[in-house]
Amino acid sequence: MPLLTRIRGPRDLDRLTLEELDQLAGEIRTFLVDAVSKTGGHLGPNLGVVELTIALHRVFESPKDKVLFDTGHQSYVHKLLTGRQDFSKLKMKGGLSGYPSQAESEHDVIENSHASTVLGWADGIAKANQLMKRDDSHVVAVIGDGALTGGMAWEALNNIADAKDRPLVIVVNDNERSYSPTIGGLANHLATLRTTDGYERFLTRTKDLLERTPVVGQALYDTLHGAKKGLKDFIAPQGMFEDLGLKYVGPIDGHDIEALESALARAKRFNGPVIVHCITEKGRGYQPALQDEADRFHAVGKIHPDTGLPIATSGADWTSVFGEEMVRLGEEREDVVAITAAMLQPVGLDKFAKRFPDRVYDVGIAEQHGAVSAAGLAHAGVHPVFAVYATFLNRAFDQVLMDVALHKCGVTFVLDRAGITGTDGASHNGMWDMSILQVVPGLRLAAPRDADQVRAQLREAVAVEDAPTVVRFSKGAVGPAVPAVGRVGGMDVLREPGTDTPDVLLVSVGALAPMCLEIASLLDRQGISATVVDPRWVKPVDEAMAPLAAKHRVVVTVEDNSRVGGVGSAIAQALRDAGVDMPLRDFGIPPRFLDHASRAEVMAEIGLTAPDVARQVTGLVAKLDGRYERSSADAVDSVEPARD
Repeated sequence: MPLLTRIRGPRDLDRLTLEELDQLAGEIRTFLVDAVSKTGGHLGPNLGVVELTIALHRVFESPKDKVLFDTGHQSYVHKLLTGRQDFSKLKMKGGLSGYPSQAESEHDVIENSHASTVLGWADGIAKANQLMKRDDSHVVAVIGDGALTGGMAWEALNNIADAKDRPLVIVVNDNERSYSPTIGGLANHLATLRTTDGYERFLTRTKDLLERTPVVGQALYDTLHGAKKGLKDFIAPQGMFEDLGLKYVGPIDGHDIEALESALARAKRFNGPVIVHCITEKGRGYQPALQDEADRFHAVGKIHPDTGLPIATSGADWTSVFGEEMVRLGEEREDVVAITAAMLQPVGLDKFAKRFPDRVYDVGIAEQHGAVSAAGLAHAGVHPVFAVYATFLNRAFDQVLMDVALHKCGVTFVLDRAGITGTDGASHNGMWDMSILQVVPGLRLAAPRDADQVRAQLREAVAVEDAPTVVRFSKGAVGPAVPAVGRVGGMDVLREPGTDTPDVLLVSVGALAPMCLEIASLLDRQGISATVVDPRWVKPVDEAMAPLAAKHRVVVTVEDNSRVGGVGSAIAQALRDAGVDMPLRDFGIPPRFLDHASRAEVMAEIGLTAPDVARQVTGLVAKLDGRYERSSADAVDSVEPARD
């Protein structure tokens, strides 16, 4: 009987021998490759933490002890060991989340899958334990070497080190990578720690030698031991951590369960903050992952488990369209440079980096620094393009506002995975950018509807040298081009109403253009005429918007962003400012965190589909006509959903 099927909770691990634990590690890797190849998910990171997670749950007693993961994408093994072994719907509606989830298990704590947060959480929990006299509860924070480059991690370390008597174990999972190889001064320091003999082993060998030396041997050893700090820096330079007041243990082989347990047990007994430095191998045990130099199968779609090759390929995606256009821009303009926050390949800058290696800057997981550095670059005469997931720009809002916009710096932010991303859950949906950026003076924001517009609007953005610009686009495959049939001001008209007295001005934002054209078609069947317009640049609101709206009876906005403070709100304010008093309905994402599911399932759940919008607009126009004597239910039912 396989060992894995006998594990229903962490304490089931206590009965296993070391040989059985090694067998269990092999079974877990086999399970992960088989399960994740069918659903997609974070494979490489989890293959690398199998032994480490086993050791953590052997030494600590979750959920009494809090085991916290940063960023959480390496928690699949943790899920398996805490009784969650049905991965058949991983990241799908109704299935397991790809990250820790409080709704799933009492063993899960941090749901936010943004990096560098775990040490702040751990600091807070450890403080509460001390305050509440919970002396039998421990806190262990698992953080990768990539996440340790984030500024928040170092702010937390500064606080953690200030309490010498507050127990807290920090496990640095050092695989030399975040998505791709980790960069920066910290990465170099960790590399030094990996490749030098440890101080303790050196000191032990020296003690044995000197104790055999007559008369002066013990005195020399005492002197040597007294010079511990300088010697440690020379032989195993962990002094950076110990200078902060943190006890350092390691480096430890992250695939040696016995060594891991020993190190973690020592750290657990220490009455203060301890760093346990573990060296792991991302993608361990799966040859296709180890051969993937880009990111060791950090995240995969559905793949063939034997070869690691994708089972199906889709057309061009938004990210690759941007990446290819960046290369063309780089060839035309020597002043264009690129910035990424440890995500060179995921945001499509790998081709630019290969073509122009001296013009790309990976700042590590440090979006705030990336934005400020971009301001400096722009001030000094170049044009930086900072490509980042839309959800991660939230972290750099103050820098966009006070460093880039206030100083009128020509910086272009390219937001990948904007709108509903779906399967990665609440913290990965890029649903706040068009709301929070509305308040930034001078900022200009573009929402391309197709690949052609990504290319065109990226070029328009980098042509702006006196203000920040933003270009945001969706996740996944980009659909066919949506041609314009006319132009009003700077806005593209996608559909004309065919009448001089149209009913609805339908404002389509970004990738929702095909949906808005479908809405217009459904309205047409009800005898409701609609103009469909794509503003292209949604901030500032085009001056032609108000006079165009005044020619219609109602304005409807549809956006892949929060309804609170989004494009619809901005247009409503612009109409009020222009004295255009008319009904406006804004459709978008409600102000709540969305459970993981496919993009289509999430949009159906929140009513952001063509039939849903068309039904509500039909009812609104009927109300304006005073036609409510007709059953609104009849009006709703008469709108047919689109055919597949």
